[in-house]
Amino acid sequence: MSPALDWPALLRAGLQVLRLFPRDFWDLTPAELSLMLGLGDQSAPMGRARFLALAAAHPDTPATGA
Repeated sequence: MSPALDWPALLRAGLQVLRLFPRDFWDLTPAELSLMLGLGDQSAPMGRARFLALAAAHPDTPATGA
């Protein structure tokens, strides 16, 4: 079972730190709120080598047809 979310602390962070309106806070998913607060997975940005590998694997091609 996953741990319960600390809604009072999350609400404080949303309203006081992020300065969200309550309606905007409640429209967020927990994943969106975590991202906005800088929590969770902090993966590194894509490096040039990975970008070039993706560009080679998926090259831009001109559209054909009308």
